[in-house]
Amino acid sequence: MKLYRYTCLLLLLLFSVYSSQSQNPKREFRGIWIATVNNIDWPSKASLSVDQQKKELLSMLNTLDELHFNAVIFQIRPAGDAFYNSQTEPWSQWLTGKQGIAPRGNWDPLRFIIKECHKRGMELHAWMNPFRLSQNLSTEFSSKSIAKRHPEWVVTYGNKYYLDPGIPDVRKYLNNVVSEVVRKYDVDAIHFDDYFYPYPIAGKPFPDEQSFKMFNWGYNETQINEWRRDNVDMIIESLGKTIKRLKPKVKFGISPFGVWKNYDENDEMAGSVTSAGNTNYDNLYADVIKWQQKGWIDYMIPQLYWEIGHPSVDFITLANWWSERSFGHHVYVGHALYKLVEGKSIAWKNKEELPEQILITRQMKNMEGSAYFRMRYLEKNPLGFKDNLKSNIYSEKALLPTMEWLDAQPPQIPKKLKTKGLFKNKAIKVKYSKKLPKSKDHLGYLVYSSSINPTGEKNLLGFWQSDEIIRLELTKAKNGINYLWLTCIDKHHNESEAIGPLKIKIKK
Repeated sequence: MKLYRYTCLLLLLLFSVYSSQSQNPKREFRGIWIATVNNIDWPSKASLSVDQQKKELLSMLNTLDELHFNAVIFQIRPAGDAFYNSQTEPWSQWLTGKQGIAPRGNWDPLRFIIKECHKRGMELHAWMNPFRLSQNLSTEFSSKSIAKRHPEWVVTYGNKYYLDPGIPDVRKYLNNVVSEVVRKYDVDAIHFDDYFYPYPIAGKPFPDEQSFKMFNWGYNETQINEWRRDNVDMIIESLGKTIKRLKPKVKFGISPFGVWKNYDENDEMAGSVTSAGNTNYDNLYADVIKWQQKGWIDYMIPQLYWEIGHPSVDFITLANWWSERSFGHHVYVGHALYKLVEGKSIAWKNKEELPEQILITRQMKNMEGSAYFRMRYLEKNPLGFKDNLKSNIYSEKALLPTMEWLDAQPPQIPKKLKTKGLFKNKAIKVKYSKKLPKSKDHLGYLVYSSSINPTGEKNLLGFWQSDEIIRLELTKAKNGINYLWLTCIDKHHNESEAIGPLKIKIKK
């Protein structure tokens, strides 16, 4: 144990030496969860007007844009309900105050946030909880709720209602739920978190005896855990195929609990050297490593919500373990931003804890970025973390890492660039030809200012969607001339070659 601690300290020392080299990579996933369950992030109250709800969302997105985030993980189905206009799910009680009551004026939060994210060059990952139906037993279900339409699919565990994953019709229903969102909305990804079978309650087995008797597929009673894992495998495999059949470029991601399985020398399955009380494999029946290896999902965001040097679940140990199991797809780290606010231990009272975690994961070969739980905690600026993001950790914009297995084709570049009223408005006009029009998945433009390295991250002036690029913040160069370059990016952040330069002379 002492040797391990010394090794951790040595690694930290090395990371601090090389940290300057790891600052602001050009491509990096920078995501944050915006939770709607219990109104913990948005909306702040279910009683708010539509205009107030829009104002809150826009304020959050403007903050994230200013801090150079590039992905929003927005909870659209927290408990068998909807923050979108659904044919199968009732409107959420956390949106309108009562489940099943529609918002005024055809207000559709999902459609709104997708549009606003794309304006800012950010992805929108539609976050769903597959099996949870309530936060307590006093929930008043709408007549549209699946709990009312199919009470035979519902079980009670602890103080919540759940769908039973062992019932085949439940899996078909979830497929329909996800299919509707993918078909109707321009989402960039479907996202599930760590809740599959619920976290176990001591002395209370999950009440799926009936479904096991009816649908055990040849498993015997000693194999019920394998049967449960098989149930979850089937829904993940099915959803992965359905999403790609409907829209091949829509991503499917999972944010699992931070420990897949603890290492056991008597077990051939290579778990992490940890001693967590619960694990994905043994308690939630979620074999997420299998899903990643088989290509059913496109990314994982393991929730590594512990500090560096934790005696049972050390951050570095887990980050290394997950990074070694990317299987050619993406792995990002989920960080416990909320623990900076709670400050319940010495580690989480240290303002360097999260910055060190980010710098460490940037050095790992297969780690492609970070996500933070959650938005309201970011707004509190715990221990100056928000300020640190702005001035240091995310001081430059970053593109998302590309997923070559989904899309490796860069977008079409314009035929030419023109300056328009430059000395008054500092504007660039983009022109395409009829033979080579704008790509169908075109997202926008990046403008760089440089005479040497046109697409270096430190030269990036910003992202624009309009074909008329205005409000360029130019400074006077040494010789009085600025060299501007433009690239196109598509929805997957594939970047075209640079065109330019436009030589712009700036006078004081």
